[in-house]
Amino acid sequence: MLPGSIQITGEALSGAEIKDICESLKEDSVRLLSVRGCQLSDRDFGRLCRGVAESRSLAQLNLNLGVVSSIARVKHLADALKTNRSIQTLFLHGSPLLDAGLVALNTALSTHPSVVSLDLGDCMLGDEAVQLICGMLPPDGAKSGLRELTLSANPAITTKGWARLAIAVAHSSQLRVLNLDYNPLGDHIAGMLAVAVASSRTLEVLDLEGTGLTNQSAQIFLDMVENYPTCLRVLVLAENAISPELQQQISDLLSEGEEDEDKEAEAHGISREKTTWLPRSNSSSQMVLVTSGLGDSLLAETEM
Repeated sequence: MLPGSIQITGEALSGAEIKDICESLKEDSVRLLSVRGCQLSDRDFGRLCRGVAESRSLAQLNLNLGVVSSIARVKHLADALKTNRSIQTLFLHGSPLLDAGLVALNTALSTHPSVVSLDLGDCMLGDEAVQLICGMLPPDGAKSGLRELTLSANPAITTKGWARLAIAVAHSSQLRVLNLDYNPLGDHIAGMLAVAVASSRTLEVLDLEGTGLTNQSAQIFLDMVENYPTCLRVLVLAENAISPELQQQISDLLSEGEEDEDKEAEAHGISREKTTWLPRSNSSSQMVLVTSGLGDSLLAETEM
């Protein structure tokens, strides 16, 4: 357990336990709160959200695996986010939000001054939700936007939705990490994403694990990293019908590009911001990204 953290997984939480959590939140002694997969009453969830709203120290909130299980709970969370000003990372992976849930959250998320990392994996989202998410990837650096976005395992999103996202990613002024693993993308959508990556001035990590790609997609990505300057540092292509040789070629080229930039920065006396990729395991833990550019490591402190 990390200092300033409350991490509970898969337990039934009593009213007394929720009261204790809320008191800690009000004392501004908690930076990380994770109740992933926990069961609590609607009344206690509302109390928890009020505690979140009042906290000025909370940086990471993990409500993964069905904690936000109804539209009523979504509205409680939205109200909390409208008041809270400290949360930087919000995990909602495995919540049955549907498009209606994201509609309810949209204003609170879009106007929150601190949220830069959002996990909406396996939230049963569709094209309407993607359109709202695109609004959180502004092209103007003067407006706060997401730097890390997870949309894993949302198979209801259509080609139209992914095309909208690709355009937003291409023009986003801040997005650095995009996780789209375990969506049925296929080579056509991957081609659109390759164009977005080539256009992006910020994207460093793209996870396309298990997305139905073939060597056709890999060849496009290989041509991109071989012939065009890009910010991309990590491209995850595991669990696709792509030859190991092609995957290794892409990985080697990306590594060479990063080494060249490090040498150039060192020659000019510049300290480059480092991004470290810790790969996913087969357990319930999600990917962790460690980054030196967002204060404390936003995604490194919590098991998902």
